[in-house]
Amino acid sequence: MDERFERFVGRYLDLVEGYDTSGYLRPTLFGFNEPFVEAVRSGFDQVLADDSFGPAEYERLTDIEFPDQETLDAYLRAMYDYLFHGGPEQPMPPG
Repeated sequence: MDERFERFVGRYLDLVEGYDTSGYLRPTLFGFNEPFVEAVRSGFDQVLADDSFGPAEYERLTDIEFPDQETLDAYLRAMYDYLFHGGPEQPMPPG
């Protein structure tokens, strides 16, 4: 997994920032250079295609617990859609 993806997830989707759904995340991501944005996109593609990235790995990066793989996958798909496909609002991680 690309360290730029891990850095983005660990910094912007962590226990504090991950619950801030005020709308800053998409513009923040696209404020980075194109190679960084593509590394984040590719990282999402990779983790969504690979079941080895599960709740334990996500918790290691963010301190946010997911109850199971399906819930994590749904959240990551929604986040991917928000960031890269113009989804209307940033998804909220579990409470």
